[in-house]
Amino acid sequence: MNNFAGDIRYDQAAGLRKMVGKSFESPKPFDKEPEYELQSSEEKIKNTKIITITSGKGGVGKTSMSVNLGLALASQNKKVLLFDADLGLANINVVLGVVPKYNLYHVIKGHKKLKDIIIQTPEGLDIIAGASGYSSLANLSEKERNKIVVEVDQLKEYDYLLIDTGAGVSSNVIGFTLPADEILVITTPEPTSITDAYGIIKSIVLEASDKCIKLLVNRAATSLEGRKVAERVVNISNQFLNVKVENCGFIYDDEMVPKSIRKQKPFYSLYPKSKASSCLNVIAARLMGDKNGFDKKNVGIGAFFRKILKTN
Repeated sequence: MNNFAGDIRYDQAAGLRKMVGKSFESPKPFDKEPEYELQSSEEKIKNTKIITITSGKGGVGKTSMSVNLGLALASQNKKVLLFDADLGLANINVVLGVVPKYNLYHVIKGHKKLKDIIIQTPEGLDIIAGASGYSSLANLSEKERNKIVVEVDQLKEYDYLLIDTGAGVSSNVIGFTLPADEILVITTPEPTSITDAYGIIKSIVLEASDKCIKLLVNRAATSLEGRKVAERVVNISNQFLNVKVENCGFIYDDEMVPKSIRKQKPFYSLYPKSKASSCLNVIAARLMGDKNGFDKKNVGIGAFFRKILKTN
């Protein structure tokens, strides 16, 4: 395309035209997240917005989107923690080019505190590596579950917790989606990917029909393709599941993305002016501007993990 943002009357494309070549600034109404006061405490804490990022199949760029979205949010002075919940095949650290010395396994076994295993990247994104050898947190003993809850209760400084799940519709994947404030489903224009995206949405809705579900179309050749794919998933979800799925936007099929993966560096930091990075800026701004996902009664990372681990 000669002008990658100008071939279609589409709001994201219009936003991209304004952003290309400029530093990303979030709209003034979104500059600061609100703070809420827990009923059980008089002390104000940050209202951590929890976004689970998932997909119906592997190979759609879910982990890459998780990492780079985290970086886009962090670039706006947001405190972001990214948790690798693909416990069997954890690979967030691969995308970032880091080798974690410790992971969740060491916390579960009592060898380390949770804060000791958090990796701080130069770009301002904090990550927790997955626990190799654990296919599901549901398999933990009561003592091990309580240990994690006690540890995560100490994490109160984050604006966003991003959860990168495994692909598919396993109980472990669904378990990480249900307690989240928002669920971001990643798909590509491939027919199998679209079908599987509908499948994961259906699985979520069968468990909880009131969840806030958003769709991100990755590797779109044009903005027209991105819009048509999103409309297809949104329409069939509304027709057959009676659920409203929000179109969160698209990411252009950008050669800089696989190039950055080969270099084991996120495209957002390696190629900040790329088409994919510009798209991600639009999506990050939308997520920062949406306050509807917050659950004021169950604020924070601790509440999320209590639901995951089914503890009181």
